Amino acid sequence: MSEPIVLVVGLGNPGARYEQTRHNAGFWFVDALADRAGGVLRHEGRFNARLGQVTIDARRCFLLKPETFMNRSGQAVSALCRYYKILPAHLLVVHDDIDLAPGVARLKRGGGHGGHNGLRDIIKAMGDNGFWRLRLGVGHPGTRDEVVDYVLHPPSHAQRRVIDEAIEAALGVMPLVVAGEQERAMHILHSKESRER
Repeated sequence: MSEPIVLVVGLGNPGARYEQTRHNAGFWFVDALADRAGGVLRHEGRFNARLGQVTIDARRCFLLKPETFMNRSGQAVSALCRYYKILPAHLLVVHDDIDLAPGVARLKRGGGHGGHNGLRDIIKAMGDNGFWRLRLGVGHPGTRDEVVDYVLHPPSHAQRRVIDEAIEAALGVMPLVVAGEQERAMHILHSKESRER
């Protein structure tokens, strides 16, 4: 059994211009989790973020969406973690991942940033990479030069449908994740995808 998760951070860029873009998949997940758990996220100036609390299977959990741009995500995350004394082991960061196909969701702990500017800034601000990540596949444009343009555009209808299905599957294991049963959650989430391939 791992440590329980007390903070779920969704990564994205603020504003209507970016709302439907692939880079905002982390925001999509946190919004869906808030809807499912009956939570409301409100602007918190001291953290420069939208913050809410939900109860998942009798466990209280913070939900956070930084209101800075992606490459400054660490500001809000580190400020909240310092204020509430939340350790990296109790943190889950949800983000888009170009190295995974649309429709794939993967849970892991630690590792590098893989070129993701939001993760890079959180690792730098926290001084630690030992937090949990929920990686939501959005696919790859094919060449490195096209990545920035690709993640800042909306997915096709077919891609969005399977990304939403992956979000739904990940929501289904969140009670295990927040309870500290990440290994069990990974087994369910990852084997579900294998069966569907």
